[in-house]
Amino acid sequence: MIKIALPNKGALSEQAVAIAKEAGYKCSRYGKELCITDVQNDVEFFFLRPRDIAVYVSRGVIDVGITGRDLNLDAEHPALEVMGLGFGGSTFRYAVPNDSDLTPDKLEGKRIACSYANIVKRDLEARGINAQVVRVDGAVEVSIRLGVADAVADVVESGRTLKDAGLKVTGDAVMTSEAIVVARDAATAESEQVVRFLKRINGIVLAREYVMIEYDIQKDKLESATVLTPGIEAPTVAPLQDPAWVAVKSMIKKKGLNTIVDQLAELGAKGIVVMDIRTCRL
Repeated sequence: MIKIALPNKGALSEQAVAIAKEAGYKCSRYGKELCITDVQNDVEFFFLRPRDIAVYVSRGVIDVGITGRDLNLDAEHPALEVMGLGFGGSTFRYAVPNDSDLTPDKLEGKRIACSYANIVKRDLEARGINAQVVRVDGAVEVSIRLGVADAVADVVESGRTLKDAGLKVTGDAVMTSEAIVVARDAATAESEQVVRFLKRINGIVLAREYVMIEYDIQKDKLESATVLTPGIEAPTVAPLQDPAWVAVKSMIKKKGLNTIVDQLAELGAKGIVVMDIRTCRL
């Protein structure tokens, strides 16, 4: 039986549980249970603080976990990242007061407040900068106003919180984060049960990127239509009762879907239907 850690609260938790359920695992909590056993799939799910998941996984206490890339890299000993999940996106940035000309390369001797001290220390070391890292838990953006820091470093989603605090981002993003699957090491990631879990999760991630489109098109427009909907290997083309028409079925990227539908309609396609895909393997 493998042990899988999921975040115990927040948006990351909701989406991690959702993707595991879509992959066929029983991991719904009815209260504040810390552990749920999925007998059918031979899995124990543990609900842990997102920041602690990398710690348990890297030490081999838990086989696999879902957490944020930023939280994993901030651990003393990060676990092995094996898959990005495409949700929970954010960037990690430095920020300074609106009237400041400080940039990341001008932080020598400055005080930097953050909740992700290890990420900041590694970045400063890579830049060859000696600065004081002030670790705080939450409300990082107020540290400058309170006089305990000259700059801050934090996870940025919309940037609204920084703007409201009179701060602006400076320099390029230190890192881009998203929800990820982590494992203790390559050997763990290649074990039979973990591979099954990864393939199922990857099937859900892929399915969210694609849709299935079906439509009827005149034969003389088929080549132009299938340029728009090439499918994975090739589209499925079937004859219709009217010999001048064919039916096309194809799996395409969800991004740009509406433009493709517009273009198919302009070619004269009829009965255009788009369907979501629950899971897939490519």
